Amino acid sequence: MTKDFSPQRLHVKAFAQAGGRLAGQDSLLKYERLAQEAKGLHPDLRVDWEAVGEMRQIADGAAQVWLRLQVRAGFPMECQRCLTTVDVPLEVGRRFRFVADEATAEALDDSCEEDLLAMSREFDLRALIEDELLMALPAVPKHDECPRPVAQAFPDDDFDAALAEKPNPFAALADLRKFRMGT
Repeated sequence: MTKDFSPQRLHVKAFAQAGGRLAGQDSLLKYERLAQEAKGLHPDLRVDWEAVGEMRQIADGAAQVWLRLQVRAGFPMECQRCLTTVDVPLEVGRRFRFVADEATAEALDDSCEEDLLAMSREFDLRALIEDELLMALPAVPKHDECPRPVAQAFPDDDFDAALAEKPNPFAALADLRKFRMGT
């Protein structure tokens, strides 16, 4: 008998023991925090994801709970060069080991290479997907080649006026040098 698992309330240990697999294609609009970062969001944008649970045996015979997560999405952002929309491909491929609780995860975090999460009977897989996509967003999104030429300088009369009013510090040093040499 196959057990149905819900991505909103995933019993992680049972999922891993069953060798469970969940996959979905969600609208990007379901991920509110992620949607706030988008430019030109529309309902056709999709997040494709897959989660696979597994139990791994370690040297002492104990079993560890693991989750493999694969996520793909196209994400509209503002190009920082030309200020038009750029579709940024996002891909996440991560493995997580689950431990008994937050305290254990925190205690082992510095000594483990793998990503640790606290075990839960009601783990929100979609929240994890959203967190991973948010971390995958580029800090400076830009086109490989912008669709239109980018202006390299913008005239700013206020800046030019302020620059003209400010005395040159080296001119003051030159005056000081002339004064010292004249004495």
